[in-house]
Amino acid sequence: MRSKRIERNFYTSKHINVLKINIGTNRNLNMSEFNSNLDNREIDSVIVSPARLEGKVKVSGAKNSVLRLMAATLLTEEPVSIHNYPATLLDAIVHKDMLEVLGKECIVEDDILFVKEPTGIKAKLDWDGRSIRNTLLILGGLVARTGFGAVPLPGGCSIGGGSGDRAYDLHIMLLEKLGARVWEEDGYLCAESKDGKLRGADIHLPIRSTGATENAIIAGSLAHGVTRIWNPHVRPEILDLIDMMNSMGAQITVFGQEHIEIVGKDSLRGTSHTVIPDNVEALTWLVGSAVTNGEIEIIDFPYQHLEIPLIFLRESGANLYRNNNSLIVKGSKCYPLEMSTGPYPGINSDMQPIFAVYAAKALGQSKFVDLRFPGRYGYATELNKMGLDSTVDENLLKINGGNPLRGNTVTALDLRAGIALTLAGLFAEGETKIQDAWQITRGYDQFIGKMNSLGATLHPTYKK
Repeated sequence: MRSKRIERNFYTSKHINVLKINIGTNRNLNMSEFNSNLDNREIDSVIVSPARLEGKVKVSGAKNSVLRLMAATLLTEEPVSIHNYPATLLDAIVHKDMLEVLGKECIVEDDILFVKEPTGIKAKLDWDGRSIRNTLLILGGLVARTGFGAVPLPGGCSIGGGSGDRAYDLHIMLLEKLGARVWEEDGYLCAESKDGKLRGADIHLPIRSTGATENAIIAGSLAHGVTRIWNPHVRPEILDLIDMMNSMGAQITVFGQEHIEIVGKDSLRGTSHTVIPDNVEALTWLVGSAVTNGEIEIIDFPYQHLEIPLIFLRESGANLYRNNNSLIVKGSKCYPLEMSTGPYPGINSDMQPIFAVYAAKALGQSKFVDLRFPGRYGYATELNKMGLDSTVDENLLKINGGNPLRGNTVTALDLRAGIALTLAGLFAEGETKIQDAWQITRGYDQFIGKMNSLGATLHPTYKK
């Protein structure tokens, strides 16, 4: 096995020490070669065999950012280019198709999405395909720009198994605060502003909702006057949205987690913007290396967005080495951990199932509490089919880890459950068959290609 000697920094929250280590480079993902052979067919199921992950992998553009950026292209008639675009994300493909139905022209070249508007946009999204939750932001963009919008009732992850309700009452509330009339009609959510223009207002969010914060930013950007969002959820993906919109001529100022102020403009211009790396994907490769006793270098690792998760993992046995824009995970030993999810900079609820797989590998008891979506533990029931010893007591998930897992037929109840089952399958005995594996491709760009490039053996079957 070829190796190279690289100067690296050991990651710690207290100090940085310079180390020299060796890392194997027998497996690397040639992204340009892989992009030329993309398979956009929808996956039905995937069989996962035990494997040790090893090599290099590059983190793609963030799912939870790019979909919002795509919605923001509706705010201007001028061209917008989005770089580091995760072209094989199922949700991104659906969103691109939605933009085209609305009148946008979307062209993908390598990892760049070019969005143009040849003849204006429609105010109603006539769509009979699979819906995504981002239609709520499309609605905000349409009513802000045209004075009217109608979109299919939203989809996305139901994140069931508990009381993880993802209703859209906050979106209705904020649009009404901005002067719109909102109603449901024949399977559509509709909104209309008086005199074709939204009015700036103070919006007080009862919880730090990511989607509501994003929609208020998008809708308020073209409203008359000043909009203030109180108790917003300020996280990396929202700051990415704000950066792009400010480059389009918006005037948006963030006052920490206190409030966000938007001074409405008559119109916005085109721009070119690069999507931030996906922090949940980065965390996935980190945990994947740890639970398989692997050796991975993760390129474009977003350190500044994962400070808290890195502390938890480092203190729980993950062996981490830092090098400029990459992270090496090598020689880890998984130990139990206890955590609760919460608003940024805390642990994102989307990360909880990935940490649970880390806990499954660790000998001893780990505990999890999800404060954002209580009861979001449906994935644990599927992991139990593989031999995991876990129990749920109200909103507390207990995992007694360290016991061998066995391959079985399981179901990806949602996106994050699907990736958790995939990671578990990498160190389970025998093969694991994951049904509804299309859920995983909703949030992981080049999922099969990246996994297999690191030494995994994933065999997908496709829907007819």
